[in-house]
Parts: sequence; C-alpha cells; structure tokens
Amino acid sequence: MQKWADYLISGVKTDSNSNRIKTVEAHSDFGCMVCETKVFSRADVINHMKKGLTFSTVFRTPMGKWRKGDDVRMVTVDSEDYLRTDNQAVARDQFDNVPEL
Repeated sequence: MQKWADYLISGVKTDSNSNRIKTVEAHSDFGCMVCETKVFSRADVINHMKKGLTFSTVFRTPMGKWRKGDDVRMVTVDSEDYLRTDNQAVARDQFDNVPEL
C-alpha cells in the first residue's frame, strides 16, 4: 500500500459556535499499515502543516479496510488559517463527510 499522507484523519470534533475544528483523531500512515491513533488540536494540525507534514481524510469500509478521502489543505483568509478538504478561501474549517467525534 502506498503512503497517502503523514497523518490520516478519521474523525473531527467541531465547535458549533465558531465553525472551527477543535480536535481531530488521526492515525500515522506507515504505507503498509494505518495505526497509532492520536488526537491533535486544530493548532497542532496547522503547525504540523506549516512544517511540511501532510494530512488526508480516511474512512473505514464496511469490510474494515481503510479508504483514502481528501487531502487536507490550509487556506488563509484575513490572516487566519483554516483547515479544509477543498481549495475554497472561506473563513471556516470544512471536512466533508468526516464523522464527528
């Protein structure tokens, strides 16, 4: 299996008042396996991305296998960074179809 990203996000916890991700549940991607679940704060994900680490979303299939979702991107709007799975420069975090923790 080819490595999809440094970390694979399988769940998010959002703050409904601010439209921002509070935390994400992510797994290390070792190429041949997905493991080592960690919880990252939004700030941690942004800091890791600024250092060059990559993130993608990931989903479990009904057969228990992992399926790659979308690459996570960082967009800046009015000097504020946002995490999105699309390239739209919109002032809110966006993770389509990723389950809420």
